[in-house]
Amino acid sequence: MLVSLYVKDFAIVSEVEVALGAGLTVVSGETGAGKSLLVDALLLLTGARADAGMVRHGADRAELAAEFRLAPDAPALAWLRENELDDGGDCQLRRVIRADGGSRAWINGRPATAAQLGAVGERLVEIHGQHEHQALLDRTQQLAMLDGFAAHPALLADVADSARRWQAAARTIEQLQDRGNVSDRCDWLAAQLAELDREQLAPAALEELSAAHRRHSHAAALIEGTARAQARLGGDDGVSLLSLLRQTRAELARLGEHEPRLAQVDALLDGAEIQLDEAAAELDRVRDGLDLDPERLQELDARIARLHDLARKHRVPLDALALRRDAIADELDQLQGAGETLVRLQRERDAARADWARAAQALSASRAAAAGTLARKVSALMDTLGMAGGHFAVELTALPDPAPDAHGAERAEFLVSANPGQPPRPLRKVASGGELSRISLAIEVAALGLDAVQTMVFDEVDSGIGGAVAEVVGQKLRALAASRQVLCVTHLAQVAAQGHSHLRVSKHAGDDSTRSRIDVLDAKERTEEIARMLGGIDITRETRAHARQMLATAGGKAS
Repeated sequence: MLVSLYVKDFAIVSEVEVALGAGLTVVSGETGAGKSLLVDALLLLTGARADAGMVRHGADRAELAAEFRLAPDAPALAWLRENELDDGGDCQLRRVIRADGGSRAWINGRPATAAQLGAVGERLVEIHGQHEHQALLDRTQQLAMLDGFAAHPALLADVADSARRWQAAARTIEQLQDRGNVSDRCDWLAAQLAELDREQLAPAALEELSAAHRRHSHAAALIEGTARAQARLGGDDGVSLLSLLRQTRAELARLGEHEPRLAQVDALLDGAEIQLDEAAAELDRVRDGLDLDPERLQELDARIARLHDLARKHRVPLDALALRRDAIADELDQLQGAGETLVRLQRERDAARADWARAAQALSASRAAAAGTLARKVSALMDTLGMAGGHFAVELTALPDPAPDAHGAERAEFLVSANPGQPPRPLRKVASGGELSRISLAIEVAALGLDAVQTMVFDEVDSGIGGAVAEVVGQKLRALAASRQVLCVTHLAQVAAQGHSHLRVSKHAGDDSTRSRIDVLDAKERTEEIARMLGGIDITRETRAHARQMLATAGGKAS
């Protein structure tokens, strides 16, 4: 439920904050006072496109804010939680429109996009105005309204799910069939795979191959170098590191009896001698493993050349050949199993189509029953809403030999005959703005209790009517307000008298600007406003008495 609306520097409104309650709230005022600005503000707060022209002249920006109190099971609260924008049981919307045309929006204090405002807004409030009624002319929206009236979400889900499965299987089948005869491709892939499988492509194998090639390429230099190093370490000819170290230790041992600290030096040299012995032994092993083998080097050269050729052939780095081999193997497996896959997918497609046909048939039957009920209820309500003798119908047209469609096997068209004896014609071709407003009201009343949105706004729903019909419109709005919060902008006393609360919009001209203000009327002020709406400029005693009578009859307070 909408509990407050704040508007600042918006059109001709300087600043106003309105508290709203349950039931029917009516908004009245003289022509041009800005009655519909509240509706415009709600439209912007629920995602409508911002227009810099709505910023009050001379202001830098317009500010709009609304607070909604949500029930625990409200769809809007579920959406807020899903998008991590929830804040307890309330929803606060705020939007700033700058004079340069830019705008920003917030949901519960967090930055939001206009699309997010629209998504949460459609779960918070329904706005029925001259422009918003255009949705009533859209056949897609008409089908959605019929489905909402029929209240068969399980049937809709079954149809959508089976259509999705059919479409997924059909799309994959088409992709497989587009490949044509895959035998040639399989032969080519098998040859490529065999060629790659003859090589050792693992990273460790490539590293070992590279190391072996380097070793054999430099075998002569390695043999010569290790021999010289061995001679320097412990060779028998000439001076070596080991012989010098042993001589040094012997000399220090003779001096050690005179200086005990030399024992520590000898211990360090003993460790160094052990390390040199081990190094010499390792050099022996390395040298023994080296061999000048031209044939082995030639073999390694050939292997490396083949690997580089393969890398160029497949247009990948050398170390990516293993991944390329795996990809070829995967594709070959898929193609070799394509026949079995195609048969399986065709079975899945046919099963999904059969499931869709059964679900769509059940949905069609439910829609047909709901269409008849909705047509009877709306036709009866039209008669009381100033369209006597009018007739409303819902035409269901089957799709020609339909492929499984997520929306079912038919489309809906709302038809209306505004005058007796005339055949029903599409609503989009015959209805005027005022008729659309009343037909929209009739549909809402007919579907009372089926819509989860708790706040409904009607802008000039009484356009083009008066007298007893206007009173009936007011009564229907009041009946709707028994289970929903309803806000109605009106210029008719008969409608305004039915409200549970009353807001008056007035315009005041200053020296350099014109501003609107909004007042919450008490009982006495309300009587005066109803009298003004009845009698115009000159309000007589009889007019006030009539106003009090209307309020008393409607259940409103009069003074």
